[in-house]
Parts: sequence; structure tokens; C-alpha cells
Amino acid sequence: MTEKLLALYRKYREIVNYLFFGGLTTLVSWVTYALGVGALKMGVTPANVFSWVCAVSFAFVTNKLWVFQSKSWAWPGWLKEAGSFVAGRLFSGAVELGGLPLLMRLGLDQPLFGVEGFAAKVVISIVVIILNYIISKLFVFRKKKP
Repeated sequence: MTEKLLALYRKYREIVNYLFFGGLTTLVSWVTYALGVGALKMGVTPANVFSWVCAVSFAFVTNKLWVFQSKSWAWPGWLKEAGSFVAGRLFSGAVELGGLPLLMRLGLDQPLFGVEGFAAKVVISIVVIILNYIISKLFVFRKKKP
């Protein structure tokens, strides 16, 4: 049984790691959003920006090292990856920033776990996870052909 699980993991390592670290990134986003709205008394949009910055920082390191296994920290390559990653996340961040209030206006404005707008935050997070994988896989950490 263990060998079969290991073989499946090896075959789907990238997806499994992306989902795992994507889940952790989403958790970072949700916790920092809740912290912003709750403890820091931010409005929904500033709390969403705060959570996005925290999540993108966490995601770059985890995606680079463990998901797409881009180990080089040499200056030119690292800078290109970081720039592409941030550009992709700015795009998906714009989707999130526009999508959260839109979903709230469409009726997902109910509090969840006592946090205003959290139902909409969950839905938009799922959309962003999928979009970010596509951007990272195709544009940021694409494998170089030999």
C-alpha cells in the first residue's frame, strides 16, 4: 500500500505539493484577512490587500522551492522569476480584489466564523488558487528545454 501511495505521489508530486502549499497559502491569506478585519479593525478592502501581500510572499518561496523545484537563487534568474511571479499574482490579486466585493454584492456577504465577507473570501480564494497554478506553471517556473 505504501509503495502505491509513493508511486502516486511521485507521479503527481507537483500537483500534490501545489495543493498542499496552496492550502497553506490560502490559510495564511484567510488568517491575515481575519486578523486585519478583526484585531486590526481594517475595512474589508485594506484587510484583503494585507492578506494578499502576506500570502504572495509565502507562496513565492514555497512554489519556488517545493512545488516547481526551482532551486537557483542566482541573481538574474531569481529576479526574473520573482518579477514574473509578482506580475502573475498582481493579475490574480486584481481578480481577487474585484471579485470579493462583487461576490459580496451578489449575495455572498454573510459572515462566516463571525468574519464579515468570509463566504465570498472562500469562493474567490478557490478561483485564485486555480488561476495562480496556471500562471506559475506556464509562465513563471516553466522548465527550460534541454
